[in-house]
Amino acid sequence: MAGQFRRRGSFAKSLRTLEADYVDYECDGGATAAAKNQWFFEVAWEVANKVGGIYTVIKTKAATTVDELGEQYCLIGPYNEACVKTEVEVMEPYNEAMQRSLSQMRDHGIKVVFGRWLIDGYPKVVLFDIGSAAWKLDEWKKQLWEASHIGVPWHDRESNDALIFGYLTTWFLSEFRKNLPGEPNVVAHFHEWLAGIGLVACRTTHLDVSTIFTTHATLLGRYLCAGNADFYNHLDQEKLGGEFDKDKEAGDRGIYHRYCIERAAVHCAHVFTTVSDITGLEAEHLLSRKPDMITPNGLNVVKFSALHEFQNLHAMAKEKIHDFVRGHFYGGHYDFALDKTLYFFIAGRYEFSNKGADMFIESLARLNHYLKKAESDVTVVAFLIFPARTNNFNVESLRGQAICKQLKQTVSSIQKDIGHRLYEIAMRGKIPGGEDLLTKEDVVKLKRCIFSSQRSSLPPICTHNVIDDSSDPVLNNLRSCQLFNQRYDRVKVIFHPEFLNSTNPLFGMDYDEFVRGCHLGVFPSYYEPWGYTPAECTVMGIPSVTTNLSGFGCFMQQHIADPASYGIYIVDRRYKGPDESCNQLAQMMFDFSCLSRRQRIIQRNRTERLSELLDWKNLGLYYRKARNLALHRTHPELFREDVSAELIMPKSHSVPPSPSVSRSSTPLPSDNEEDDEVDSEDEREQLSIRPLTPTSQ
Repeated sequence: MAGQFRRRGSFAKSLRTLEADYVDYECDGGATAAAKNQWFFEVAWEVANKVGGIYTVIKTKAATTVDELGEQYCLIGPYNEACVKTEVEVMEPYNEAMQRSLSQMRDHGIKVVFGRWLIDGYPKVVLFDIGSAAWKLDEWKKQLWEASHIGVPWHDRESNDALIFGYLTTWFLSEFRKNLPGEPNVVAHFHEWLAGIGLVACRTTHLDVSTIFTTHATLLGRYLCAGNADFYNHLDQEKLGGEFDKDKEAGDRGIYHRYCIERAAVHCAHVFTTVSDITGLEAEHLLSRKPDMITPNGLNVVKFSALHEFQNLHAMAKEKIHDFVRGHFYGGHYDFALDKTLYFFIAGRYEFSNKGADMFIESLARLNHYLKKAESDVTVVAFLIFPARTNNFNVESLRGQAICKQLKQTVSSIQKDIGHRLYEIAMRGKIPGGEDLLTKEDVVKLKRCIFSSQRSSLPPICTHNVIDDSSDPVLNNLRSCQLFNQRYDRVKVIFHPEFLNSTNPLFGMDYDEFVRGCHLGVFPSYYEPWGYTPAECTVMGIPSVTTNLSGFGCFMQQHIADPASYGIYIVDRRYKGPDESCNQLAQMMFDFSCLSRRQRIIQRNRTERLSELLDWKNLGLYYRKARNLALHRTHPELFREDVSAELIMPKSHSVPPSPSVSRSSTPLPSDNEEDDEVDSEDEREQLSIRPLTPTSQ
């Protein structure tokens, strides 16, 4: 039986400021919706079809939505045979209206699959085989043109597939609604332009369905930012770079028809939402409609029963990264102490400028200068995880791990022999000397391993052989900043041009485990509608750097009074120039490197506390409000309009008023005496210690 949402600590206190209808909403598994004859469909190209970030949104949100809506909720997506075989349990529906709707489509030769998606929540899915309806493409193109004057070129296969998918969705919704008894209320929520044609078709055919459209990133915005346009500084102007025209820019990039589909879906929707304020601003100027509300992305958060558990996971994962680093810097270059080494990383799609990789590399060079000038004994190893075209692992990287493994085996063997000798000598009543324990044969074995590990070259900055590495942006920027892993460098860099997984013979760690082992995630994105990478760090208790141009950064600034005190560092890329932003990021990383181990542990505890803020059990509230707003706009006599509300996580009462000690912060005390969210006096004292800036040292 589904229970009420559970909340604790400061976030729950903030949530109490909302309307009682939403705060105390009980997830009844769809009983309320069924009594009111309400049905809810969510339409996306990435339902049981892993392509990008929307797959994560849909998949992680499903459990919370099913808890609320139960059997009244269904997902609609395209049929991908490879994914269906591993992710979907195919079956026939038991609902009569669903049975008749699918049968009517199948009678016309459409292949449609019904089943359960094998994820948390076990939601219903309806999947359409696009190829089975290809024979109706020209007919539907004609309908779209006559209704909206949007033409889809024959050579754009993705748009053609989206058009077929959209009209199949509309066909199904029309049949399903006709087959429902009584006077049903149907809500259809469409994600991104690939599903947008279905929304446009629903409205142009006057289908009695309440519609919601969510854009996770505007098409034109992503293209403009990738083209190095000064996007945000000119967003509210009619011209960008003196020549900006939305239709022209879309046409020049060959996406005019897609842009028109997206814009039509935005204006046809009863309710239009985006995932962040920054994307809402972008949509207002590029798509000419201000979002009705923001629906931020969440994650499924599993809270640990004891606070120290995720700290233990960090320690275990960090030890695996230690093993890799030992092998990578073999041959005399492993001359830094791992207990004074920090692991920073950036990861994501290989959009070099949009993801802020250019700023990260430049800031690492400045951090290297700061650490050397301050004569710091801290070493920073920075990982760049971006998938690029490669031949294979390079020989030096594989050789280093092999040498490290061989030395470890040799030492283990000698250690075992020493233990046996020590036992035998002690049993004879003697105290062993050094020569009794470590024999000449042992010394020879060790010398052979050590001498064979010597090399004349520097540790590689890339673990793979990158195809056409002379034009690779990460490698070129590392070269221009002269980050070559020299002995005297305090910042070492490792570019891993492949996503991490546990079967990797070089770096055998899953991404989640790798994140847990790092100390700081750095994501200085220029274009990031939401930003799941820093959100994942937060849920795992790992501090991160983001920007005020990312949806996640805007969300944290809006809902937390002092994000930095919770381990969320926000670089200003909106109101500062690139050079100033680089300096700010370098200073943030330097300040972090000056924290003691005790201070980092306390900060990880605070970061992990924010996980509740990103839990779908709480953020699902916004989707619920969007559905009710859509019903109100189509049936105002039956549904009242929602009153917007904000969630604010307050600044800690333990923060001193002086900005020089702004690092210290604690959530407000809980009503629950067992709540662990109040810092001890020792923690407050530890976090009040402010490191010196590199210029003052």
